[in-house]
Amino acid sequence: MNTKIVSNVIIPFAVCLLIALAIYPTTILNPEQYSTDGIDLKFDAPKKIAMVEKKEETKDQPVFTPYLGKSFEAFKEALAFKESQGNYFTVNTFGYLGKYQFGKETLKMIGIYNPTYFLNTPELQEKAFIANAKRNKWILRKDIKRFVGKKIGGVKITESGILAAAHLAGAGSVKKYLRSYGANNFADGYGTTVRYYLKRFSGYDTSFITPEKRAKVSI
Repeated sequence: MNTKIVSNVIIPFAVCLLIALAIYPTTILNPEQYSTDGIDLKFDAPKKIAMVEKKEETKDQPVFTPYLGKSFEAFKEALAFKESQGNYFTVNTFGYLGKYQFGKETLKMIGIYNPTYFLNTPELQEKAFIANAKRNKWILRKDIKRFVGKKIGGVKITESGILAAAHLAGAGSVKKYLRSYGANNFADGYGTTVRYYLKRFSGYDTSFITPEKRAKVSI
C-alpha cells in the first residue's frame, strides 16, 4: 500500500515541482506589498529607557600628563624610582630607609634622629632629600665647577649626575672618582657604581638646589 502511494502520488508531484523550478527559476516579488508608506516610524526613546546617552564634550578640559622632562621634579622621581620604586615605607636589606633610601648616619647629619618616624613621614623624607642635596652640592661645589662639561670614562659630567652619585655613594666617593678621572669607581652593596649614576642621571635641571654647608631639616 505504501509503495503504491509513493509511486502514484509523491513521485509525480516531485517531477512536477522540478519542471516548475526549471521553467521559473526565480520568483518575482512585488515590492509594493512590503511598502511602509503611510506608516509613522519616527519616534524618540525617552532618556529613562535610552540605552546610550551622548556624553558632554571634554575637549576644553585639561588632560593630566605625567611627563616631567628634565625638571628637578623629574630628577627626584627618577632617582627615587631607582632607589625604591618610589616607596616611602620600604627598608632594604642593608637597612636603608624610605623613598630615597637614606642611611641612619646620613639622617643624623641633616638633623633627623628618629628613623621610625622618618620612615612613616613622607613629607619629612622629601625635606631630607632637599637638605642632603644642598649639603652635597656645597661639599662638591669646586668639583662641579671643575668637571661639569668634561667627559670621564665616556660619560659627560653634569651637575645632576654628580648630585645623584653623591646620594648613592657620598660626596667623598664622588670626589675620588672625579679627581682620579674614573680610576676610583665606588660601588654600593648591590654593585651600582658612581659612574653608572653619573650617566643615568645626567642632564637634569638641579639649579633649584642651593649649596648649603650645614643644611638641616626643620621638623
